[in-house]
Amino acid sequence: MQRKTAKYLEDIREAAAAIREFVSGRSLADYRCDAMMRSAVERKFEIIGEAVRRIAAHDPETAARIGDQGRIISFRNVLIHGYDLIDDDEVWRVIHDHLPQLESDIGELLSGK
Repeated sequence: MQRKTAKYLEDIREAAAAIREFVSGRSLADYRCDAMMRSAVERKFEIIGEAVRRIAAHDPETAARIGDQGRIISFRNVLIHGYDLIDDDEVWRVIHDHLPQLESDIGELLSGK
């Protein structure tokens, strides 16, 4: 694995862990009412999406092992460029329905599996 790839994978792992920490013990209603939490979560998703985009650009073989890589990059683009289209319910679903699988994929890549 390329050194840059390992760094990007670690960035993804750290951002995902931060998201989990930000929302731990919180509800969707809490999320909707807390602008700071929403901003923090969205920023970490931007980092995840950018790291996946960079991996895809310079290490497509590794990127192919990240499930939903295209959707991750698209989600990042919406967060950055379509800020007026962000749906809190969708972000919450991504946190709970997709982030655990991403963390698993990244963990496997970092462990060399």
